[in-house]
Amino acid sequence: MGNQPMKIDVDKVLRERLSKRYKYIPRFAVRWLERTICQDKLNSILQKMAGKNSVDAATVALDEMDITVEATGLDQLHEGRFMFVSNHPLGGLDGLALISLLGNRYDRKIKFLVNDLLMAVEPLRGVFLPVNKYGSQSRANAAQIEEALASDNQFITFPAGLCSRMQPDGTIADLTWQKAAVVHATTYQRDIVPVFFDSRNSSFFYRFAKWRKRLGIKFNIELIFLPREMIKKCGSTLRVVIGKPLPWSSLDASHPKQEAAHLRDIVYSMAALPSKP
Repeated sequence: MGNQPMKIDVDKVLRERLSKRYKYIPRFAVRWLERTICQDKLNSILQKMAGKNSVDAATVALDEMDITVEATGLDQLHEGRFMFVSNHPLGGLDGLALISLLGNRYDRKIKFLVNDLLMAVEPLRGVFLPVNKYGSQSRANAAQIEEALASDNQFITFPAGLCSRMQPDGTIADLTWQKAAVVHATTYQRDIVPVFFDSRNSSFFYRFAKWRKRLGIKFNIELIFLPREMIKKCGSTLRVVIGKPLPWSSLDASHPKQEAAHLRDIVYSMAALPSKP
């Protein structure tokens, strides 16, 4: 990885992507977008991350935001090749926290299954394994994932894919968990480690997502607010509960969807566990 820091430049991206249509975009709209995604703060963090391996880059980002990760249950982890499955409440900061926490515990031997769009975050590419959520999965990506699953690296995933949303009863929780984690765990004989991330985004984020859906807009435009949600967490403590490993052999490989739903239930049942050992 080079030492040149990645830099976010909204104006440049719009100019390159929209070409001749760029001149019709009001300047105030561009500035609003820059402020909304906290462009200056993100670039400051990215500058600190430059030139470091992915795990150290994640740790530096957390330090730059003055965020403490308080983990319970790490002492339950024995030797082995694990599949860590976590709820996804925040949409970015929870990923950084798990990369730092587990990457430092396992001597940086971790891999994280993510939306392929996140491969644009250069400082973290070393631990990311891309999944194409909006098209067909390339053979190269599939082979890369299979190689990682067969390796000694620990494997981290958010089975919901998208970050948590407001449920019909008003609670905040993940959408349906996908079966891939169960299929991967049983195929590659990896014990499952449930992880509960005790945090949430702002009420505004969830209300916006709810109204976007009601209006029939399919594109998740609320994602534009995720950087701001992350920056709002500066100076806070994030609580993570690590559960007892579940043997891969205890999973019913013939019903992966039901097993994925069961794992989701296990993770959310951990919300009641004490924050201190």
